Amino acid sequence: MNTSLRTLLAGGAAAAALVASGGAAQAATAAYPRYKAPKIFGATFQPDPKHDFTKRISPRHDGILRGWITHVSGGVAEYQPIKWKRDKHTEGYFVGPGEGDAMAYASPIAKNVEFLSAYGCKQAGGSLTVSRTTGLGAKRCPASVLVKRHGKQRQPALITVYRGKIVKVQEIYVP
Repeated sequence: MNTSLRTLLAGGAAAAALVASGGAAQAATAAYPRYKAPKIFGATFQPDPKHDFTKRISPRHDGILRGWITHVSGGVAEYQPIKWKRDKHTEGYFVGPGEGDAMAYASPIAKNVEFLSAYGCKQAGGSLTVSRTTGLGAKRCPASVLVKRHGKQRQPALITVYRGKIVKVQEIYVP
């Protein structure tokens, strides 16, 4: 009985230390499963066989989508899948679905969304903050930067959806 009481008290103290150290936000974002990431420069759109695009715009099923946010309003983001298209004169570029293609999703942005920027947290003229091994954003920025930046321009990213909400956005660096 004494041992279980000590274990309970130790666990409570550890949780209190986590909250006091500011780790609550990190613990909250780690509350979703780790999904397998798609190829960053994949040449096809990622399928979502369970999604019916003929009905109203709705969230993608849980997982990571290579895509970009096309519109943000009232805490809800609309987003599309993207694919890499090779080019003769450059390495290539990302493209979304063709004109008239209804391939789009909409999900609320979680209050504790994890936003990892490839271009820093400043709106203009930010410095590169990219992982050299993956080419993905590594700088943690506030959700307000995510909404401002992605609401105005289409920035390629890995968008993680969990229980219908966007819980993580990690920008893809494009040279």
